[in-house]
Amino acid sequence: MKAIMLFKQTCCFMLASLSLFLCYTSTVHADGVVVDKVYHPYVLPNEREVEWRLFSHKERESNKLAQRFAYGQSITDTVMLEFYLVGERDINDDFSLTSYEVEARWMLTEQGEYWADWGLLFEIEKEQRQQNWEITSGVLVEKEFGRTSLTFNAFIIYEWGNTIVSEFETEFRIQYRYRYLEQLQPAIELYSGENYLGIGPAFMGIQRFDGQKQLKWEVGFITGVDSRSKGHVLRLAIEYEF
Repeated sequence: MKAIMLFKQTCCFMLASLSLFLCYTSTVHADGVVVDKVYHPYVLPNEREVEWRLFSHKERESNKLAQRFAYGQSITDTVMLEFYLVGERDINDDFSLTSYEVEARWMLTEQGEYWADWGLLFEIEKEQRQQNWEITSGVLVEKEFGRTSLTFNAFIIYEWGNTIVSEFETEFRIQYRYRYLEQLQPAIELYSGENYLGIGPAFMGIQRFDGQKQLKWEVGFITGVDSRSKGHVLRLAIEYEF
């Protein structure tokens, strides 16, 4: 009986999330591909971390490559601050620093306290060469069903500057993950933005060490699913917490 109830709850939550995701797909205004990290709404007390992310978008003869380097630290038991340096490869295959970011994650509920776990994300980005700015705010939701987890991110973005049009954008990300082992957790991910709707497999894991030290890794391969969503996206992330 419990298994049947759990299955029904899983299906209802997945259908609700996917409905919301697809409902907004036709009205979003995010520029380009939105594939990136799917955020979880958790913060550990006294947490510190360093992180590296790589993003590669292959489309016909072009290949966009970007990397992020970050340092983060919790300032309270529920709030995490993270600072990013973002670099991209230009048309001459030269890699250079393009922007800076400051990100804050706020864990609203304790894990397992309510039916789902909730958090908020706030981020501000400044381009290095241009006077262009971007502010992001988002909701992070995660629900566990036995050995599986469903995570939903919804972001509202406002950008303005000298070389871009001031506008609001929206982005949506969904990850359905099976916690097979701590070191190996397969998942399916969906991403939505203007002219892009992508889906694909992902794999991630955690290797724990003494105390609070742990190494997290993620890799995902996302493919566009309609005529607007061209190319394939590879994303990698390595994070060391201490």
